[in-house]
Amino acid sequence: MKVTSSEIVISAVKPAQYPEGNLPEIALAGRSNVGKSSFINKMLARKALARISSKPGKTQTLNFYIINEVLHFVDVPGYGYAKVSKSEREAWGKMIETYITSREQLRAVVLLIDVRHPPTSDDVLMYEFLKHYDIPAIIVATKADKIPKSKWQKHTKVIKEKLNMDKNDSFVLFSSETGQGKSEAWKIIEDYTS
Repeated sequence: MKVTSSEIVISAVKPAQYPEGNLPEIALAGRSNVGKSSFINKMLARKALARISSKPGKTQTLNFYIINEVLHFVDVPGYGYAKVSKSEREAWGKMIETYITSREQLRAVVLLIDVRHPPTSDDVLMYEFLKHYDIPAIIVATKADKIPKSKWQKHTKVIKEKLNMDKNDSFVLFSSETGQGKSEAWKIIEDYTS
């Protein structure tokens, strides 16, 4: 997709605040420091539409971005970040769960995982949650530029095995530095949203 326009529409915490209309939505989930904002900015060819924070756990709302007036990206709060109170984490969990399980416009969830490390128990839990609700997952392994190309296959295998990845789900090796995987990720997203 050639992105000609993109902007944040609303930061929502409850269904009443979600954008109206029937535009398809792709949610983005992952650990707090996995590179979600960098992924959004790279995919939308914008430098700082999604704010990249030095403090993980900054996104505390569901951030809806409209792209070319035809699609929403929905950035959900990152998980697995310790410096947030338990009650706050539970509130985010509830908010994410409500959105993912009840939003009819949701077509798929991009689950971002740092390619350098095996998926965490939170990553596995998130993936199993999506599978439980029959929600298509697009696994995006971020930071591909941080490991040698010769190790990509090994790291990919570890991620797929640890998640017990469904063969119907897509996998993309991605780098927001080099743009690796960008067109592949768009192709998959367009398949779900067109």
